[in-house]
Amino acid sequence: MIDHENRVIHVSAVVLRHPTTGRILSVRKRGTTMFMQPGGKPEPGETAVEAAVREIREELGVDLDASALLPLGTFEAPAANEGGYAVRGTVFTHPPVDRVAPAAEIEEIRWVDDTAPLGPEFAPLMVDRIVPALHAAGR
Repeated sequence: MIDHENRVIHVSAVVLRHPTTGRILSVRKRGTTMFMQPGGKPEPGETAVEAAVREIREELGVDLDASALLPLGTFEAPAANEGGYAVRGTVFTHPPVDRVAPAAEIEEIRWVDDTAPLGPEFAPLMVDRIVPALHAAGR
């Protein structure tokens, strides 16, 4: 959902770790340059969990177990791809999944070592809010 009046984009996002390396999944949408957690805007009447499950199915071809989504928090940062907007993300973690593949608008996936510094190709929400929250929560 986009709140044009307040210039805020509301999204649901999911942190997925690689089953063997523990790296976190980041995605880059077609026509953009920034990597971020998979997810997207809720549809009207959709909960944050429902949006997260739907978006991961559409973007990565994975059916998440909604009961396994753990809230990490709701965070705000400058939007990566929409100048002048902020993004407010309701973020969840989920146990590792076997396979992911780019689908729909996802052009590229990248598994990231979240213990190393992240470069300028990563979204502010990921770098400044999600990764520190993961470390603080021990996830």
